[in-house]
Amino acid sequence: MPVATATSPTAAASLIPAALQAKFAGRILAEQFTCDGIPTAWVDRGDVVEFLRELRQGIGTGTGTGGPRFEMLFDLTAIDERMRVHREGQPPSEFTVVYHLMSFSGNCDFRVKVPLMDADLNIPTVTGLWPAANWYEREAWDMFAINFEGHPNLYRLILPPTWEGHPLRKEHPARATEMDPYSLDDDQAGYEQDALLFNPEQWGMKRKSEDSEFMFLNLGPNHPSVHGAFRIALQLDGEILIDAVPDIGYHHRGAEKMAERQSWHTFIPYTDRIDYLGGVMNNLPYVMAVEKMAGIEVPERARVIRIMLAEMFRICSHLLFYGTFAQDVGQLSPIFYMFVERERIFNIIESICGARMHPGWFRIGGVAQDLPEGWDMRVRELLEFMPPRLDEYDSMVLNNGILKRRTQGVGVYDTQEAFDWGVTGAGLRATGLEWDFRKQRPYAGYEDFEFDVPIAVNGDCYDRCAVRVEEMRQSLRIIKQCLDNMPGGHYKADHPLTTPPRKEETLRDIETLINHFLSVSWGPVIPPDEVTVSIEATKGINSYYLVSDGSGGSYRTRIRTPSFPHLQMIPHISNGFMVADLIAIIASIDFVMADVDR
Repeated sequence: MPVATATSPTAAASLIPAALQAKFAGRILAEQFTCDGIPTAWVDRGDVVEFLRELRQGIGTGTGTGGPRFEMLFDLTAIDERMRVHREGQPPSEFTVVYHLMSFSGNCDFRVKVPLMDADLNIPTVTGLWPAANWYEREAWDMFAINFEGHPNLYRLILPPTWEGHPLRKEHPARATEMDPYSLDDDQAGYEQDALLFNPEQWGMKRKSEDSEFMFLNLGPNHPSVHGAFRIALQLDGEILIDAVPDIGYHHRGAEKMAERQSWHTFIPYTDRIDYLGGVMNNLPYVMAVEKMAGIEVPERARVIRIMLAEMFRICSHLLFYGTFAQDVGQLSPIFYMFVERERIFNIIESICGARMHPGWFRIGGVAQDLPEGWDMRVRELLEFMPPRLDEYDSMVLNNGILKRRTQGVGVYDTQEAFDWGVTGAGLRATGLEWDFRKQRPYAGYEDFEFDVPIAVNGDCYDRCAVRVEEMRQSLRIIKQCLDNMPGGHYKADHPLTTPPRKEETLRDIETLINHFLSVSWGPVIPPDEVTVSIEATKGINSYYLVSDGSGGSYRTRIRTPSFPHLQMIPHISNGFMVADLIAIIASIDFVMADVDR
């Protein structure tokens, strides 16, 4: 399958709206066709801010055509193109900056690409259009050395300030064995320690006001509410928060770099460790992206099995959130009860997948094996014990007067602010917007299931919790439909790029056994293409943007996680509150640091 590009005969018509074509006549460098169908326009860096502004305001609104308005900068990343072979129809580029925009009103996406050369990696910032661009641009500089001119604070975000090099450039080593042995003499140790000294001005803070000297306080990384791998630098005027600047990167493991060294198949277990509370739900967008590039149609039975397991993990993740949310605001007992139910669900997951938190059970083309005998009895057990327990937890937590006073009216934001900061999932639905990826853009078979999308209207800490609690009940509805309507058939596709082939077939003929060996050892060869696949994950929208160069592994893997932009919003929604309120705000976000740092 060749890449569909501007010069490809498979490109039947332009995907870019006519109003946009007319306004930027002659300034759109190229149009790229990808198998995900997302319109992709290449523009010069001198035009990118104007181009993105037009998309944000609504395509052609000035001419009366009223095209879709792309409210959210969903993602911003880059690609090191210097070793890429298959770039037919694309402008010359050694580094490409990629903007992924999302329209909620129009229910569509748009991708904008800007070509750059290594000798001149400068491009204007878009933080004036979307505040969420701040961290995304800092990450792109951290990883690729791309300079965003006009950025208010362009310094390392994920890596230590003393790090040498930019890891997602192709020349940067991927493994410690490719580097010199690590050593730390006294001089170097002193240099590293000096780099860790807190300088308020570097964080955009002032030391004093006209009538007060501010106090600075570290919250974390060893504070329970920040999960042991996250730090917030607080600027306090007495007990009032003047600023609260997040400091991330303590949990960074280079997952996107690892993807370049793995085959398409062997990277699946790495996805489990992104949102490590989401289990197989992390596998889903990745394998779906590979399947779309390979043209694999997943059997109906495999789709339903995937949905059933994904919703089980959604409940497990929300139970942990529910218990720790109550614990962080001072109610200690609920988490012990909720962990009991969570363990019972993990026992069911283990009986199906063979593992609990990180089964790595989804495969390219289906799942690892068929459901075991007696699976339906275990799932029916879940459907019986869980609903009354949720009702009991409501009386313990959501109806608790102290918890309400601690969380209602705290950390409030509205729908437009959620768009500006890249907030998705329960945080967005708590502002009153009924938007769930499973409903608005059904994937993996969700269009065949009946469930409601819980919303709230206040956009505060309490509502974010209440939405997730009701989501657990809706997940139980979906699981019951899986139980009652589990189709027959295969658990894995027959497509030649399915990895690995079904085990029972390898025992019948040598050709399938050879195919099994090659696909597992070297990975299937996926045709050159690009694809973005998103899902409604436990904490918001999670997506994988994959670039295949026609080999057995990914040329570029971009993991867009919901927790990353959510943490960036902390200063915006916490200023003016007290430290105790900040703890409630942090708890209501429901983040995982591996989901942030990757």
